[in-house]
Order: sequence, then C-alpha cells, then structure tokens
Amino acid sequence: MNPYFVGFLVPVAVSLLLHKRRKAERKRGVQVEVGGEPGYAVRNYRFEQPVETHWEGVSTLAELFERSCKEYVYMPLLGTRKLISREIESAPGGRSFEKLHLGEYEWKCYAEAFKSVCDFSSGLIRLGHQKNERVAIFSETKAEWQVALQACFRQNITVVTIYASLGEEALCHSLNEPEVTTVICGQKELKKLIDISGQLDTVTRVVYINEEGISDEVSLARNSTSWIIESFDEVSRLGTEAPVEANMPLPSDVAVIMYTSGSTGLPKGVMMTHRNVLATLSAVMTIVPALCSKDIYLAYLPLAHILELAAEVVMAAVGASIGYGSPLTLTDTSSKIKKGTLGDASALKPTLMTAVPAILDRVRDGVRKKVDATSGVAKKLFDIGYNRQLAAINGSWLGAWGLEKLLWDTLVFGKVRAILGGKIRFVLSGGAPLSGDTQRFINICLGAPIGQGYGLTETCAGGTFSEYDDTSVGRVGAPLPCSYIKLIDWPEGGYLTTDSPMPRGEIVIGGPNVTKGYFRNEAKTNEVYKDDEKGMRWFYSGDIGRFHPDGCLEIIDRKKDIVKLQHGEYVSLGKVESALIVSPYVENIMVHADPFHNYCVALVVAAHSELESWASQQGIKYSDFSDLCQKEEAVKEVLGSLAKAAKQARLEKFEIPAKIKLLPEPWTPDSGLVTAALKLKREVIRKTYENDLAQLYA
Repeated sequence: MNPYFVGFLVPVAVSLLLHKRRKAERKRGVQVEVGGEPGYAVRNYRFEQPVETHWEGVSTLAELFERSCKEYVYMPLLGTRKLISREIESAPGGRSFEKLHLGEYEWKCYAEAFKSVCDFSSGLIRLGHQKNERVAIFSETKAEWQVALQACFRQNITVVTIYASLGEEALCHSLNEPEVTTVICGQKELKKLIDISGQLDTVTRVVYINEEGISDEVSLARNSTSWIIESFDEVSRLGTEAPVEANMPLPSDVAVIMYTSGSTGLPKGVMMTHRNVLATLSAVMTIVPALCSKDIYLAYLPLAHILELAAEVVMAAVGASIGYGSPLTLTDTSSKIKKGTLGDASALKPTLMTAVPAILDRVRDGVRKKVDATSGVAKKLFDIGYNRQLAAINGSWLGAWGLEKLLWDTLVFGKVRAILGGKIRFVLSGGAPLSGDTQRFINICLGAPIGQGYGLTETCAGGTFSEYDDTSVGRVGAPLPCSYIKLIDWPEGGYLTTDSPMPRGEIVIGGPNVTKGYFRNEAKTNEVYKDDEKGMRWFYSGDIGRFHPDGCLEIIDRKKDIVKLQHGEYVSLGKVESALIVSPYVENIMVHADPFHNYCVALVVAAHSELESWASQQGIKYSDFSDLCQKEEAVKEVLGSLAKAAKQARLEKFEIPAKIKLLPEPWTPDSGLVTAALKLKREVIRKTYENDLAQLYA
C-alpha cells in the first residue's frame, strides 16, 4: 500500500474513532436533586444552578437593548426591503394573485433604532397613553413591531401580543380581557379592528403602521369609530418634539402578556416578566456558537410567537443585523414574489434563521420536488452525494469526509443553499419536534446544523436545546442552562420514571424562565403551575418525554392526544400523524379516534402536484382537484401510501387509519383550522368536518 495513503488514512481513522468515542461518552445533561413532586430531574452539565442573566448589570429587556445600542452604535440593526411595485397577475380559472417587486434592504443602525424607540416611547405618552394601561401589537412581523416593543419597555408599559391571523372571537377576547387601550397595527389588522369595533370595551387609541393603500381603512376608522387614530410616524414626531423621560421597568414587572394561538378554545394570556424572558436569552447565549455582530438574521416568523421574539432580542443583544421578510416572499419562487425578483433570503444572505418544522418540511419537499423533476444525471448525482454525506453524519468511515464532502457541497448542494442565500450557518427549529428525515435533509442540503429546541410560551421558549455538535435526530437536546427538566410518573398512560431502558414521564420545567401564569385565569394557572418548597416555579407541560443516557430529551407523546379505543388500545394521535405525514400525498393530516369503535380514521389534506401527477400517469379523468379527491382510486392510492409510511414507522395495526377523507383545500391560519405556528386546532377541525367524520364511521 502507498505509504502516503496510509499516512493520510491513519489520522482520519483515529480522528473518527475518537469522535465516536467522545460522542458516546459525553454527558450533555446530568441528574440533579430538586424539590417538588418526585421525579427524574436533569440539568445542563455545565451549570449547577439555573442561569438568570448573561450580561453584568443587566436585569431587564429595556436595559439590554439600551446597552446594545450604545455598544454597536453604527452597526446595522433593522433592515426592511423597499417596495417598488405591487402587481396583480391572472391565473387560469379566473383567479388572480398579488405579486411584489421588492428592492434591496434599507437599514437603520443601532443609534438610529434607539432614537426611533425613544421617540415612539415618548410619543405614546404624548398621545395620551396612561401609566398602567396596556398596549397591544397586532401586526405581521416588521421593524416597526420591534421598535414599538422596545418603546413600551422604556416606559414600563406591558405589551399584549396578538397573532395577526386570529379570528374575531379570539381577537375580541385578547383585547378585552387585558383591557387594552392602545393598539398598534398594520393595514389588514386595522380592517379587522374596524369590523369588531362595536365589541371592543376599552380600546381608545389606534396607531397604524404606514403602508401603501392604508388611507381607505384610516378614513373608515375615523368615520365609524370614536378612536383616536394616528400614524406610527406621527406618534414618533410627537415624541421627537416633546421627549418624555424613560420609566424603566423592574425585573419582576410584566413585560409581555402573550396570547397563545389557541389550539384549544380561546387563547390564554401568558404573563412574562423581564426576568423570565432574560433567563431564556441568557441561556441561549451559552448554547448557540459564536453569536456576534457579523451575523445576519432573517426575521419572518410571527413576533407574537415567543420563539421569534426571543430570537430577535438575542440578535440585538449581540450586535447582529435583523432583516425582515415574510413566509410569502422568503425565496425567489415564493408565491408573492414577482418573477425575476429576489426573495428575502437571496437579497439578505442571512447567516442565522429560525423555523418551525412545518416550514422546514416544505423546504425539504420543495427541494425534493425540484430534484425529482431534473434529468437523470443530475438526480443521480444528488442522490449519490446525499447518501454519501448521510453516511458521514451517521458516523460511517465510508461516508463523505474532507475533500470529498467539499466536492459534493460545490457540485451538488451549492444550488440548494442558494435558495436561502447560501450563507446559513445555523438553523434554530422550535415549536414541535422535527422529524429525523427532515433534520438530516436540511443539515446536508444547507450545510448547516439544526439546533432543535423544546419550550413553551409558558416557559418563554426555554426548556431544552440541542448543541451545535449533536447530529443525533429525533431528540430536542439537553436542558438549557436556565431550566431544570423533570419527568414525573403518568401511570394512566403507562409512562414511569422507573421504565427501562430510559426513564419516561410527563415533562415538567422549572427555573427563572417559568412565567407567572395566565392573565385573569387563576384556576388554569393553579392547574399547571406549582411552586416547590425551595421557591422554584414549575410548569406541567402535558407532553411526555424520555431521557437518553447522555441527558438529552426526546418527546414521545402528548397526554391530551391519547385516545382509548373500544377494545382498550391507546392511540397517540400526534405520534401517528408524525409518522404518516411523510407520505408524498399528504400536505396535512389529522387522525381521529372514536372511543366507541375499534379503529381510527383520518382527514387528509392532499398534496396537489403529487396526486395530480399520479392521476396523470394512471390516465384518470377528473374535472378539478376536488373531483379527483373524491375518486375511489385516489383514496385507495393515498390509503396505500399511508399504510407504507405506517409500516416504516412500525405502527400497530390499530394505529393505522382504516378509512380516510381526502380534502382538496389546504388548512391555513386564515381558515382558522391551524394556529399561526401551523399546529392543528383539533376541536375546530372536528367540528368543521363533523359530518365527514361521522360518515367514515358509518
């Protein structure tokens, strides 16, 4: 054998052996003794006590933002794309779509952003907003949202956050319950407010964010309501002309009342103090590698979601740049982007982004669809490169390492990475566990690790987080340094902390990031929040998890999603849905189990292109997609695909839907069938499709 080759091979082999050994031996979480209900508790391996603040002398979000603005004075902070034009494009069938021609990002530096915050903060007071009154921000994610948030913090005004996609009943509840007096909104949201103006008890002032075409709504609001109506710019001008001294908050003051997206019933307002949110931010600083002022963050998820809000505040804390976009303009091929115009990612070239599993699943499906449509050689190259890199991720010596990995990255995956700007170095995924298939696919195709997180609104998104070098799939990492994670027995579901080979149970989260509770809902607060004898506050999540030997958590079930069938078998609806959604024919799915029957059924939102492609190959005639979904052959084909996915996931026979209903229309937040985070609203879906579900059991 060539001695030079041996000289190259030996160190590589030794490196791989050491790497695998380190991974096998490394503890990421360690067991810890805690108070409260008995259970199996784990903390982060690096911190014996929960972290509260990462920044010396900083104890509130207002102090943190001011500190950053003084440190990173002329660095770019808030970026917004210039709108060049809006155009309406017609499509077959008489439908029309709005397309946007967007320009480059225009930036405000930290000093300019701080001035905007101070001006708007003073302007709110000059407009008449009183101490102890609350402000609601009801808008899609944009720079003005962040300015308004920080402005309220400087006057110790509690901010009520509301999803822009909420329906009328939930919107009224989220404004009336906390007695909001001032609402900051965009054009679409202003129209919603006008429609329900007669049902709002306390709103007296509305500040609208300047947008093209908003004048009609402003005139209507002024003519049909008694509200004081002012533009965002005018409020800022009031503050510039007559500055008001800051009224800085205390750590124990409530920074945000965040109304959940309401997957069950009316949304609940979670009360987050400055101390709560700061604890999560501080923990993230210890986990995500090398966050710094060179980073560029793409902001497009709802800021009314704690994951996005926390991410943006962290970015500002380290001097990074935040470029604002939207899910409908994210890539060059997004539905609202005019052909020939760059999507947000291509224009911004971000290094960091957050995502929820539903969005990453769409990225995966979109890439696969493009690959499948290419010529034989290109598809073959992609498949070979992907499998070689997958082998390396799984630790195989025979996978693509070193120069070979670089070659595949250049030849094959460069074009895929260009979809999101080509510079992504880290993706934070939260909201729900990400499938292993999607995690590996995104990791390889983007060339960036995915940090899987687990947390809830009630814990300020803090809970667990997978570390940069953890390439395992199906897990959500070890406890964040701000949290203790405890599993407690749930005998009714068969989950015990004494289970072998891993302890299992309901996930309970304790630490300074655990919030005060639900606004004006003492009964629900007392049900899921508890303080132990040592003063630690715990939140009972209702999720079921298990701890791996290295201290990393895996989500395996959900208490509310378990249904007992007629013959005593338990079906975990969420688990079955996660297994079946990998079918290429499935865009979304809800499994339903009736306790008076011995089988389950499913509502399946069909994937248009895949089902139509199959029908074309089979020579099946149909008038439109709705007609295709009713065809017996289509139902049989999708049912067979679900059975295949179920077999791969090793589901039991009783867990596999025996009958399905194909649905042609997608479930969107606007339809009210899913939340803004794209989680199923089970009760709403059941009620909407009550007759279809009854027919499946007939």
